Amino acid sequence: MEQVLDRIRRFRDERDWKQFHDPKNLAVSISVEAAELLELFQWRNDEEAMRYAEQNKERVAEEIADVAIYLLELVDVLGLDLEKCIDAKLAKNAQKYPVEKSKGRITKYTEL
Repeated sequence: MEQVLDRIRRFRDERDWKQFHDPKNLAVSISVEAAELLELFQWRNDEEAMRYAEQNKERVAEEIADVAIYLLELVDVLGLDLEKCIDAKLAKNAQKYPVEKSKGRITKYTEL
């Protein structure tokens, strides 16, 4: 992951964009790019969405990459370890959604 972050930093720094990449702007950018990803599937049923994704892999991949790039930059700017963040969240979710209560259900943890 460090090599990916190095490439992202280099791209950003070559353009002197670090000045714009503060936590608020990066969080906004994640939301904007996620909305662009969502727009690709808007108004499509499950089958149509899957077919669209299969037929437009490059376009979908570009939007996914945009979200990931901004997310990785935000993690970097905040000095966080993404793997540790994910591990901590999975542990917390395991407590909130025990297998015996949540398996095969979409019920929110507050209602289990």
